[in-house]
Parts: sequence; C-alpha cells; structure tokens
Amino acid sequence: MRTARTVAQAPPLDGRVLRGEKSRESIVGALFELVGEGVLTPTAQQVAERAGVGLRSVFRHFSDMERLFAAMDARLGAEVIPLLVEARPGGALRTRASGLVERRVRLFERIAPYKRSANLARWRSPFLRTRHGALVRALRADLLRWLPEVKSAPADLLEALDVATSFEAWDRLRSDQRLSRERAQAALERTVQALVGALEK
Repeated sequence: MRTARTVAQAPPLDGRVLRGEKSRESIVGALFELVGEGVLTPTAQQVAERAGVGLRSVFRHFSDMERLFAAMDARLGAEVIPLLVEARPGGALRTRASGLVERRVRLFERIAPYKRSANLARWRSPFLRTRHGALVRALRADLLRWLPEVKSAPADLLEALDVATSFEAWDRLRSDQRLSRERAQAALERTVQALVGALEK
C-alpha cells in the first residue's frame, strides 16, 4: 500500500520525457490527420505546422519511422479491426456474398488513404511490408469465414474471389477507373455474385 511518505519519496517525472511523449503523440496525430485527408507523403513542415511543434522535433522523431508507422497502424487498427471481426455471417450464399461486399467497401473506404500512403513507403519499411502481408492473410481468412463453401471449390475460384475482394481491386475501381463509391460497390457486387454462382452448380 502506498503511503503519503512513499509518494513523497517517489522521484518526480522528468519534464523532458513528458514533453517528448506529448510531442511524439502530436506528431503521430498530425500524420494521421494529414494522411487521412489525402496528403499521402506529408512534409516535415506540414507535420510540424499541424502538430504545433518545431521542425527539429519532427526530424528527431522522424528518425525512427518504424515507430511512427507502428503508432499510426495501431491507431487505425483500433478503429477498423471490428469491421473484419464483429459481423456474424448468416443466411444463404448470395446473401452472405452481399454482406462480404458491404463490409469490404466500408473497410476499404476507411483505410484507403493510409493504405495508399503505406504502399508508397512499403519498399523501405520492414514494418509496412509485414503489415501488408498480415492484411492479405486477414482478408483471405475473412473471405473463408463469409463463404466457407469456397474451401471445397476449385482452387482457382478461391483465388479469383480473393483478388476480386482485395484492396488493390477496390483501389483500381476508385482511383484508376474513377468510379463513385456506389458504382464501384455495384461493380464489385456483380463480380462477386458472378463468381459465387459457380458454387451453386
């Protein structure tokens, strides 16, 4: 049990440590906001202005990009992981296929700017390469959770559904083909329903 005496004897927290942690959190928050707004590669000046810190502080924390990437990933993951794990698939095959599409659209729309930003830096970041691989595996597991019938289907059908419901396919529809969210979702729905039709034969 802590007494008034032990509390009084405890060494005070180093003010520099506290300021450093606060500065780092401000920088992570600024990065998160800027990327979320579509600034995929924010400059140190942009981050400093948004975070309300000096350029020197940004450069000091930017020297460990892996920690910054990890902090941003944790912040985003806390928000989007429920989109993958909370829904309980139910109903007929085509109903579940529509449910899968709807969940993917919600997930991909939320993570899109962060995934695009990460893709630009992935080649030089072991952390981002690892997280990309983890996302690919998580999406495949989620596909099998929604459509377990695919497990006994021909392997090429699983691969076709996997790529059709990937972030890369969604980003192609939204970025390169410049479709609205509604039209992109309709295109994805049509593709997935055409593929799952093979499971009904």
